[in-house]
Amino acid sequence: MDRKSIEIRWHGRGGQGAKTAALLLADVCFKTGAYVQGFPEYGPERMGAPITAFNRISDKEIRVHSNIYNPDLVVVVDETLLNSVDVTAGLKEDGAVIVNTDRTPGEVRPKLGGYTGRVYTVDARAISMEALGKYFPNSPMLAAAVAVSSVMDRESFIKEMKASYEHKFAKKPEVIEGNMKALTMTFDALSGQLEDSCEKEAV
Repeated sequence: MDRKSIEIRWHGRGGQGAKTAALLLADVCFKTGAYVQGFPEYGPERMGAPITAFNRISDKEIRVHSNIYNPDLVVVVDETLLNSVDVTAGLKEDGAVIVNTDRTPGEVRPKLGGYTGRVYTVDARAISMEALGKYFPNSPMLAAAVAVSSVMDRESFIKEMKASYEHKFAKKPEVIEGNMKALTMTFDALSGQLEDSCEKEAV
């Protein structure tokens, strides 16, 4: 994938921060000069209910304003949705899906409706508990989306996110530090899976 044009669909539950992550991704990419869209699927967003959010990121002006039906990347913030939502519907075969789980990609693949593209997993619960002391999956999953999609390089992403957190949590340095740790831990956790994918594509 590259940033010339990428569409991302997020699946989560109300209160988990999927919409916030999509909006943050749009904001951080905009700061690097991209054209962006970040928006939720409108509907009731009660706590725990399935929700969907979207990103379009491009080097050219975006003229489409519909929902995204054939994404390049799907991010699943809640693993339990695999039992009730067809998260890979319309997902491009040369795209990828990221699932928040403590299981391996091979263990998750049977729940993806026969999808044969790339599958990545990240344990956002373990990362956020270690980094923040609470379960906030949106920061790890945001970093995972950037790592897999390559919409921007790691250094630029970390720099822009630090500035964003410093602006939002100016009086809470522990929150800034925790979120930054969650982001870097996610990149490190995914590095092996990304290397494996590159090797397989090169064969």
